[in-house]
Amino acid sequence: METDDVLDGGAPAADTAARVREVIAAAGVSQREFARRVVLDPSKLSRSLSGTRRFTVAELARIADEGRVDAGWLLGTRPREEDPAPTVGIEGGRPLQIVRETVRLIAEHGFHAVRVADIARACATSSAAIHYHFPGRAELLEAAVRWCMDEDTSHRAARLAGADDAAAELRQLLALQTPRTEQQRRQWAVWLDLWAEAARSTAVGRLHSEYYRQWRETVADVVRRGVGQGVFRAGVDPQAAALTLTALIDGLATHVLSVSGPSAARAADAMHAALTTHVTHTILTP
Repeated sequence: METDDVLDGGAPAADTAARVREVIAAAGVSQREFARRVVLDPSKLSRSLSGTRRFTVAELARIADEGRVDAGWLLGTRPREEDPAPTVGIEGGRPLQIVRETVRLIAEHGFHAVRVADIARACATSSAAIHYHFPGRAELLEAAVRWCMDEDTSHRAARLAGADDAAAELRQLLALQTPRTEQQRRQWAVWLDLWAEAARSTAVGRLHSEYYRQWRETVADVVRRGVGQGVFRAGVDPQAAALTLTALIDGLATHVLSVSGPSAARAADAMHAALTTHVTHTILTP
């Protein structure tokens, strides 16, 4: 979501971009990874660094927090301190702490039940500090969606890295998407809440569409590799198989989350069995 909270004073945009580049270089990570850490769309960061887009004040606040520099220096309103005052360390920095706590509270109570005051209390900070990094609820929701996307993509990549072939990769994906553990159920609860918001929010809807494009393409790539390896049927259409399988996962997971206690465990078992049966009958080589 673009905001109207853009830079109107201080240093020229080129000077601000140069300072941000210094911060990224000092962090020793890629531009994409830095964007992830400050919960910023990588394309927006790239455009701002190239001068075709201006950083918002909130974005510079998150960049300053991550880089442990003075926001006024980034804005060009104050000289850089040679020995800045030490800050209390927060794992991942304040912006990521805010986003993580927002995601946790959404999973427990639902997005519309979560107030900025609740997030501030969970972060042991003030509501003003939350608004300093994320001026509005819409921007905070977009950041939460982006963080969930990044986490989900990272977990999938880690699970697939240890698979021997495409059939093993697909089994890993099925296990990862079946909500058995409390963490998996919490992650799915967040996704269900955010899906509803995606139907109402253009910005979140675009993120939702992009995430699902990437997710279906991941499944399609696995199927495509499996066909090439001979472990999947030669006539399988990877795109069609991915569309059907991801739709089955979503529908079955929604049912699993509608029950609790022992019934939830049985529902998760039934979901996994149904997915395995589908894969066996339609994708795996007989």
